[in-house]
Amino acid sequence: QVQLVESGGGLVQAGGSLRLSCAASGRPLTNYIVAWFRQAPGKEREFVAALATRSSGATVYADSVKGRFTISRDNAGNTVYLQMNTLEPEDTAVYSCAAKVPYYGISREAQAYSYWGQGTQVTVSS
Repeated sequence: QVQLVESGGGLVQAGGSLRLSCAASGRPLTNYIVAWFRQAPGKEREFVAALATRSSGATVYADSVKGRFTISRDNAGNTVYLQMNTLEPEDTAVYSCAAKVPYYGISREAQAYSYWGQGTQVTVSS
């Protein structure tokens, strides 16, 4: 079992930056695929970014965040980060991290992920 806890959300002005953290307990995240999803009010949850296992290191980003967001893992493998730069009001949402075992590779589909955190609110003001 993997327990995930997000932190780092908050209120920021457009153009600003935030770094979200997804901390794991139970098992390290080195052998899991970890993804960030977000859900804005009245909208469906959408894929943001994903990071493959440490042995692979592959990353996938949604087109809407490519070039602005970076997903990474700390050396110990217990925390995955989402560095968010040049934030826009459209980035306002609850951001959640999720993890899955590496079979079948990275997925952009939320139902592929077995473990979820509780989410952290990101609000970008214009």
